[in-house]
Amino acid sequence: MGSLRRTRYAIIGTGGRSSFFYNAIAETFPSTSEVVALLDTNQTRMDYANKCLEKLGYTKLPTYKATAFQQMVNETRPDQLIITTMDRTHDQYITLAMSHGLDVITEKPMTIDVPRIRSIFSAVEQYNRKLRVTFNYRYAPHNTKTFELISSGAIGTVNAIHFEWMLNTSHGADYFRRWHRDKRNSGGLLVHKSTHHFDLVNYWLQSRPQTVFAMGDLKFYGRENAERRGVEKFYTRTHGQENAQGDPFALRLEENPTLKAMYLDAEKEDAYYRDQSVFGDGISIEDTMSVMVKYKSGAVLTYSLTAYSPMEGFRISFTGTKGRIDLEVIERPYINSGGEQGLEGALESSSIILRPMFGKPEVVEIPVGKGGHGGGDPELLNDLFGTPAEDVYKRRAGHIEGALSILTGIAANKSISTGRPVDVDQLISIP
Repeated sequence: MGSLRRTRYAIIGTGGRSSFFYNAIAETFPSTSEVVALLDTNQTRMDYANKCLEKLGYTKLPTYKATAFQQMVNETRPDQLIITTMDRTHDQYITLAMSHGLDVITEKPMTIDVPRIRSIFSAVEQYNRKLRVTFNYRYAPHNTKTFELISSGAIGTVNAIHFEWMLNTSHGADYFRRWHRDKRNSGGLLVHKSTHHFDLVNYWLQSRPQTVFAMGDLKFYGRENAERRGVEKFYTRTHGQENAQGDPFALRLEENPTLKAMYLDAEKEDAYYRDQSVFGDGISIEDTMSVMVKYKSGAVLTYSLTAYSPMEGFRISFTGTKGRIDLEVIERPYINSGGEQGLEGALESSSIILRPMFGKPEVVEIPVGKGGHGGGDPELLNDLFGTPAEDVYKRRAGHIEGALSILTGIAANKSISTGRPVDVDQLISIP
């Protein structure tokens, strides 16, 4: 009997997130999967990814600039494309891959606005290819357990949800150093980051957003806010800047081998600065956001996101016709792509309390998960590259779930700009 053919993957975008996928394929799933090509706009970053893969037993992979997609397909014959590029480019690479007969795995968010959603849906329909969106939070044991409890009817019909997400001054600040700080690239945190959170609510309720109202502003980061607090020393980026000395928000790329190799050494090619000042000009995203959402199930959500909290994690409560569930998760601080892959989303603590309407509160046991995002990362990776079991918890997400997860944030952005509630169905019709 011949050996099972391995699925062949090309990866486009070799920044920090790509290592999540290529490390897993090389280390954990070599019998089922292999990376056959790397694409990027930056050769230095591709060279660094190759060095990492060579340490894991790979021979040097062929590298291609993003414009050489056709050549890459002809020469390496991948089955699927993994997309870990800047958010605003996801749609063009999804469409390009599908036009070449490839299925696609994309990082969240699937894309950042309604026209790009339409483009992706058209590609899926025209080329009849599959798209997976990697919502690793669905796979975290505490979130799966919450889904089980709600689905079992433990608190009856869910009517009200209160959801508070806190990004701290390590992880949260990092969005304001990078390309994410420009809303044209990321859709803002209500799209880029909150896609996880709004997807979880869609998932837990098995419903979709109907009406959204939101408020948000830049209240902590940015030069103007720093000036109001009396800051006098400013700089555009940390590297080589005397004014950055002593600033706890400064990111020193040269002190972190991963960040130095991936970004500082790569600047000569594209002038992308990974260590921009969080108190500089040019930030167009919010750091303080509040959102109300009514779902088609009838449930109402109140949601808040702050990006400068002293702690990292979230609290959520569900109130239903038969009781209440309280979930709290505290995460360890980390820097995106800072060589801390195993720490990303790692837990300090998590708890679920079930409060029946006329019974005693019960502490619900949460299965112990190992790995990033509370144990969700290994589960997701096995579902993508291993031998997954039946999807009994409905955790797999495709283009429809990807669209629904960002529509709440897209509608929230529109509500912030207009001061009015937004009917999600008026933005786009999702099957």
